[in-house]
Amino acid sequence: MQPNSNNIMSNSLVINKFMSTENLTGNAGFDWESYEKGVNISGLSQEQLEQAYDGTLNKVSNREVVMGTVISINKREVIVNIGYKSDGIIPISEFRYNPDLKVGDEVEVYIENQEDKKGQLILSHKKARTRRSWDLINEAMEAQAVVRGYIKCRTKGGMIVDVFGIEAFLPGSQIDVKPIRDYDAYVGQTEDFKIVKINQEFKNVVVSHKALIEAELEEQKKKIISTLEKGQVLEGTVKNITSYGVFIDLGGVDGLIHITDLSWGRVNDPNEIVKLDEKINVVILDFDDEKKRIALGLKQLTPHPWDAIDADLKVGDVVKGKVVVMADYGAFIEIAPGVEGLIHVSEMSWSQHLRSAQDFMKVGDEVEAKILTLDRAERKMSLGIKQLREDPWANIEEKYAVGSKHTAKVRNFTNFGIFVEIEEGVDGLIHISDLSWTKKIKHPSEFTQIGETIEVQVLEIEKENRRLSLGHKQLEENPWDVFETIYTVGSIHEGVITELIEKGAVVSLPHGVEGFATPKHLVKEDGSQAAEKETLSFKVIEFNKESKRIILSHSRIFEDVAKEEEKNEKKAAAQARKNSKKAAAEETPAIQNQAASTTLGDFDALAALKSKLEGGE
Repeated sequence: MQPNSNNIMSNSLVINKFMSTENLTGNAGFDWESYEKGVNISGLSQEQLEQAYDGTLNKVSNREVVMGTVISINKREVIVNIGYKSDGIIPISEFRYNPDLKVGDEVEVYIENQEDKKGQLILSHKKARTRRSWDLINEAMEAQAVVRGYIKCRTKGGMIVDVFGIEAFLPGSQIDVKPIRDYDAYVGQTEDFKIVKINQEFKNVVVSHKALIEAELEEQKKKIISTLEKGQVLEGTVKNITSYGVFIDLGGVDGLIHITDLSWGRVNDPNEIVKLDEKINVVILDFDDEKKRIALGLKQLTPHPWDAIDADLKVGDVVKGKVVVMADYGAFIEIAPGVEGLIHVSEMSWSQHLRSAQDFMKVGDEVEAKILTLDRAERKMSLGIKQLREDPWANIEEKYAVGSKHTAKVRNFTNFGIFVEIEEGVDGLIHISDLSWTKKIKHPSEFTQIGETIEVQVLEIEKENRRLSLGHKQLEENPWDVFETIYTVGSIHEGVITELIEKGAVVSLPHGVEGFATPKHLVKEDGSQAAEKETLSFKVIEFNKESKRIILSHSRIFEDVAKEEEKNEKKAAAQARKNSKKAAAEETPAIQNQAASTTLGDFDALAALKSKLEGGE
């Protein structure tokens, strides 16, 4: 302050004191004119006046925290009187945490400087709070007290809150009991908080606003829960929407409407039925003993659609509907809102092949179907669409008579044959033995492939089992009637060894027929064994038309020749012996007659005859 101002204030204070002490009220001799001009009329020296003035002021020191009174507030500053010779000015930004600040409030201030170059008292509220903040934080934590805080800004995972001048962390989950959709809306607000955690080492503070709300809600919750009853209808607010249902705030107590209880019809997304923050009426369906889990219903407030369907609707009627749900085993058709029927996949086609319902229809399709079963009490209905088409087995004997020829599609293989489909719903089996007259087929995949077409002839009809016995080889004449005249036993034919197995070899013969030779019949003339893909001559040693079997032998060819030659040799030798004996028999009587008349001179002739006979033998 300027000196003349001090003089005026000093005179005023001293005079006021004098007037009060001496009780000069009403003294007509007082010089008011000089007093108003600031003239020292007290009769005291300047030093005495200053001492008297200083006696009226508080004793303060720099870097001291004192209490002051707010005497003025404007948009930029707060004026605080601490009882000193001048008032202090504090930026209003230091009071953002306390928007309710008003004139007359007492606040803590830190004296930075009693008098700057302009004679101004410099104060700081922020520093005063900071010096005491940790003491206050710990006291509040220990006492579980409620503190005021200013939400400064957003940060990762939550907000930063100014509490007693310290930046505390407010997790996003601790802002409110309901999910927060706009964090920025909270910035700049001043709220009450509860200190939930302090890290003394790192000077970290965590606060919660949700804890205060929960404490209030807990009281409300107890009151609400005590009045809950099944069947009770209450108004609630949509608090949260999930894929499986909707959470409803009943005024401090949460209940869940499961997605199946939102509507009598199918609900794919709960957002189609309700909106966030929407107020709706709900009915209490159930709750546990402690009433912590409350099941709510929305659809139960309206009549069940099954009660409204046509009373004349019956089995055999044709209805129209929309596919609402697809599954591998069938499709659910909604014929009216909340009224559905199931078309099982087996009722979608006359075909007996295992297929998925997705092969016939998809969600959203409009379909016509016939009612197969109808249970109003259980609210169930089964439907069929194949019944709208003629059953192909109704006149199977006429359409696919025994002996008739058709084109079929290969559907599946088994070890014993091929399953084919002549048309949808009409299946047949070609046994592996009816595929070819000539080839030995081990597996149907050697003959054809799944998905290909094949010509067939109907051999037998099994109407009860809805299956046909079919043949493929029957489309041609039986070549074994001809083979019987060609491959006679003993006939020799050229063949190629196509496969060697443990029991022998498969031999491909002319005219597309195959024979079989055992290992001992594959020995060649030089003693070696015949090899695969080798071409040799084979002799037919067995022909069986019924079993379509031809047994061959390569070794028999040269073995039979050797046997024939040996036989012929033995036969010739036997004939020679026979002839020799006959000649000897004819010559014996003559010798005997001659011997009777022979003399000693004839012995030479007899010796010669004996030699001749021995040579003949």
